[in-house]
Amino acid sequence: MAENFGASNEDAPLRKGHCGAVSCWHHHKAAVVLIPGKCSWQYWLISVREPTVGTIESFTLDRRAEAAPYDPLYDPLVSSGPGLGMDYAPTYWVATAGEPPEDDGPLVGDADVDVVIVGAGFTGLSTALFLAREHGIRATVLEANRTCWGCTSRNGGQGQNASGRLYRSQWIARWGKETALRLDAEIREGFNTFKSLIAEVPECEPQPGGHLYIAHRERKMEFLRNEAKVMRDVFGYDARILSRADVSEQYVDDQENCGALHEPDGIGVHPLKLAFGYLRMARALGARVHPSTPVLSVETINGVHHVRTPRGVVRAKAVAFATGGYTRNDVTKALRAKIMPILSNSLVTRVLTPDEIAATNFRTHEVITDTRTLRYYYRLLPDNRLQIGSRSSITGADAQNPKHMAVLVEGLHRKFPALKGIRIDYSWWGWVDVSHDMMPRVTQPDPRQNLFYAVGYGGNGVSFSAHAGRRLAQRIAGQRDPSWNLPIYDSALQYPNVFGAVQWQGFAPFRRIGRRFLYHLYHAQDEAR
Repeated sequence: MAENFGASNEDAPLRKGHCGAVSCWHHHKAAVVLIPGKCSWQYWLISVREPTVGTIESFTLDRRAEAAPYDPLYDPLVSSGPGLGMDYAPTYWVATAGEPPEDDGPLVGDADVDVVIVGAGFTGLSTALFLAREHGIRATVLEANRTCWGCTSRNGGQGQNASGRLYRSQWIARWGKETALRLDAEIREGFNTFKSLIAEVPECEPQPGGHLYIAHRERKMEFLRNEAKVMRDVFGYDARILSRADVSEQYVDDQENCGALHEPDGIGVHPLKLAFGYLRMARALGARVHPSTPVLSVETINGVHHVRTPRGVVRAKAVAFATGGYTRNDVTKALRAKIMPILSNSLVTRVLTPDEIAATNFRTHEVITDTRTLRYYYRLLPDNRLQIGSRSSITGADAQNPKHMAVLVEGLHRKFPALKGIRIDYSWWGWVDVSHDMMPRVTQPDPRQNLFYAVGYGGNGVSFSAHAGRRLAQRIAGQRDPSWNLPIYDSALQYPNVFGAVQWQGFAPFRRIGRRFLYHLYHAQDEAR
């Protein structure tokens, strides 16, 4: 810290000093700090709450510079770092969520804390919330860019009674009926956790009613019938098979509809309004949330985790990673080559007219997906705009290529010919965290270290991230639970594999080559008649 930072002379002049990696000009009431950014200096005003020399806790930070520009080409596997204070992607959610709630500003200088959570999205904020609410632990959340900057502000807002990319029939095939039943009970509890948080944040515009899973080809109806039977007979769900006429007359006239499976559990939300609610609740209970504070590395020395940021080192007893599809390979060995980020496109149309709603026969606001492997997910929003999403490019460098958005627009037109040519008001893309075995992990990979992570939701993180945060909080607090021997809790994420047989970190550089081949294969299979 700069000398005499807490001086009490009213007329003391501004004095130049050194505050870690930054330069500062200080007075006894405030200091102006210049922080070097990627392309420019950022300016901050530090105001003293209590004039205590040398303690970073004595200061509050108010941002005076605009956010760094949004980078549409950001790629977690290629980009040199996580960014620093980058602005949000231009999503419908960002445009309609209102001003973000207050946070605690960038962390400047060194600090000693109990728990560091890396990532201020759904998982990181819910973990901080439950740590404070259920365990009395006030976590410090470090976010590289703006709060809720990654997956949380770029998804489709679909909350389903699921997590990962495997169906319940596949759970039985992989782990047996007994484990599948226990896993289902856990996922159900997770959906109830999600619903309980929604009830605390009613401004998130919940759209309940269930999930409509539409067969886009007649041959997919056999798969849906089998899945419905498993859900009813084994797991006790009120899962119903609907005919083509049932769907088009009672729900929506999707022109690709060949029938559907209706699941009773499904809620659409405004994801950013929900996450902002998490942020407010967590901070009200004492959690601290620091945007523009990227974690560059984590080193454990004598049992203490040294979390390095551009402006200091945070020493923590425990560290939890909640970085989703924006998990980089270089931040910790525990997650290196363990997550495959997949890019997803999304768009939102202008408000549909009454005639357009009649032409598409939208009678539901439920969340909807189709049976493609490269699936489309869509719903009618509360303001009668249509949101639809699907897969995008392989790399961030190619994300702006118009052909990827054209795929999405063509899908919209196939499903709803009456909307051909409709104005698109918002379009964006974001990275989804997919694990190599298609299931998430909320785990402590090395029991000798207080290092944890919750990632790998595979596109089902809107809902399950709430419960993942709750379970992650339990693990950090050292609480035992019978569920810890479930597959999503009792093992680390896997390395890339070849046909599920051979796992090896060395396969990681070739994953995108394989994905390019698989996308061509999946597209051919999806569109075959």
